[in-house]
Amino acid sequence: MDARSPDVVIIGAGAAGLMCALTAASRGREVLLLEHANKAGKKILMSGGGRCNFTNMYTEPENFSSQNPNFCKSALARYTPWDFIAMVSEHGIAYHEKKLGQLFCDEKSKAIRDMLLDECARAGVELHLSTAVHEIARTEAGYALQTDLGPVASPSVVIATGGLSIPTLGATGFGYEIARQFGHTVLPTRAGLVPFIITDQLKELCTELSGTSADAVVSCNGQSFRENILFTHRGLSGPAILQISSFWQLGDAVTIDLLPDRDALAWLQDQQTARPNSELKTVLGEVFTKKMAALLADDWFASKPMKQYTPAELRDIAGRLGAWQVVPAGTEGYRTAEVTLGGVDTREVSSKTMESRKSPGLFFIGEVLDVTGHLGGFNFQWAWASGHAAAQFV
Repeated sequence: MDARSPDVVIIGAGAAGLMCALTAASRGREVLLLEHANKAGKKILMSGGGRCNFTNMYTEPENFSSQNPNFCKSALARYTPWDFIAMVSEHGIAYHEKKLGQLFCDEKSKAIRDMLLDECARAGVELHLSTAVHEIARTEAGYALQTDLGPVASPSVVIATGGLSIPTLGATGFGYEIARQFGHTVLPTRAGLVPFIITDQLKELCTELSGTSADAVVSCNGQSFRENILFTHRGLSGPAILQISSFWQLGDAVTIDLLPDRDALAWLQDQQTARPNSELKTVLGEVFTKKMAALLADDWFASKPMKQYTPAELRDIAGRLGAWQVVPAGTEGYRTAEVTLGGVDTREVSSKTMESRKSPGLFFIGEVLDVTGHLGGFNFQWAWASGHAAAQFV
């Protein structure tokens, strides 16, 4: 059987792969897009609680982590959030800013996935679902692939296979295997944007407060994020926890300021003067839910009227509320992680073209690369920008 011979083969029909395919095909390239799962864009469908936080208006290189921090700048500058917003608007998809520049669909995230599929169809992309790639080999003319469709030959192959997060959606390490096969360094990978598991004496508090959230500043290893934290049966979650998890290593303490708008000690001293007969849990109840206030006051400080606390006790309470030290036992891992940290070393990839410096005609885009965005639409913007960048050169 003669091999199919498209101009470019893209492996992976997630966010980056779909963007690359529709953009390359719009340039007149013959594009074959292969996806081993039974649906394209599965991660798009489940993202943002089913509403798809498809970009962030305030995207900057500083919103990304990588061992090569300058790598993302070129692609992000050439395809901005406004470029993607223009496509969304053209398709009549209603959206809103939730907070901090995070843009979500008004309706289901399926609208974004379907928009990308429509654009692919319009541009003439040949998409095959439930189609695995078994082998890739270098040839004089480019690459020979063994696939479920039979042999395929192409001068350009794009790896858009994502990372290891959420294996139930079909995540595998295939992209890393291909990178290593062609001489690339793959930096150590771990789960990012992921909840913490607590197993020490705090476990009971977390379980009791499961479902309760609080505004906080969470810090670790020189990074700080202000968002909500959420208590769960397993430990701690919520946006601020997910953010800091990407900077946390096993054994590190995480500092949580539960009173981010207040100087904790000055506030407690003021409360003691103004309301000497009020119990601590009543005072805390004006900041936290009544249940959380009661549990913190009773568990941590033995709640009593404010006038009965000594200056040393007030300092202790302030220290606990303003700089609560938590040492997680671990994270929930790839099962619930939104992204994979680490991946293909970007020092061996062109920041302009996304092409391998080791094997011409081989491209890497999206999450498979060692570029990880903060929570809030940044990882999608990296998918759009890196996919668009590679599409200019395949």
